Amino acid sequence: MDWNGHVAIVTGAGSGIGQGVAECFAEAGAEVVIAELNRSRGQAVAEDLQKRYGKGLFLQTDVSKDADCKAVIQYAVQTCGHLDTLVNNAGVNFVKPTLEMDLADWDRVVNVDLRGTFLCSRYALEVMARQRHGNIINIASVHTLATLPEAAPYAAAKGGVVALTRALAIEFAALGIRVNAVSPGLTDTQIWQDIQNAATDAEEVRRHWFDNIPMERVQSSREVGNVALFLASDQSSYITGANIVTDGGMTAQLTSRTRYASKPLEGKAQGRD
Repeated sequence: MDWNGHVAIVTGAGSGIGQGVAECFAEAGAEVVIAELNRSRGQAVAEDLQKRYGKGLFLQTDVSKDADCKAVIQYAVQTCGHLDTLVNNAGVNFVKPTLEMDLADWDRVVNVDLRGTFLCSRYALEVMARQRHGNIINIASVHTLATLPEAAPYAAAKGGVVALTRALAIEFAALGIRVNAVSPGLTDTQIWQDIQNAATDAEEVRRHWFDNIPMERVQSSREVGNVALFLASDQSSYITGANIVTDGGMTAQLTSRTRYASKPLEGKAQGRD
């Protein structure tokens, strides 16, 4: 596929998964608009993409605000002439016991992760409907399939993202617009680095997580980016309403390997006399 002339917006692309997604699109030849709240990080990523690939624009964007979401879509269209792909990646998360949360805690996560996805999609769809083509890719999470204690707002918001993905996919399919989700598992971002740095025994932390990941490693943000690039390409032309899980097998595994027997029962079919 020829990516020259392809225009993509990636929200929350100042670091982590969003940066990896933006790099994959720019490397392929697409023009990439970095929509990021943190001005210094967003500008730095855009400048790096310009330097390496000649493809990188930036607009400071708070996806929880309606005006900002509308503005970044307009910016992409006015600057580049059209919009082919929107990657809704911006998100926040925290861990806190539910009984200690207040409404501000809930709103902080839901307003960015779910409301922001809706708002950016809403304005992108206006453009894509006129064009009668386009792709929206929503970065969700393995928390849509299995979650952890004290993560209620995040699990709820990301579950809503997948439900929204399906709803938009069926509503806009006849207009040549595809909408899909990607649900990453553990990824080598600053959050993963912080988890290790905060631990008294970083190796023990890695062993714990790798016991729960059959592939025994974290993925890179570029590996998520490659899936997003595929979903935006003609090679995935019959895929819409899907949730692609990229988790090294984490959610396919019934329990961690440290908890089940190292070899099957000998001489017996398991579960039978």
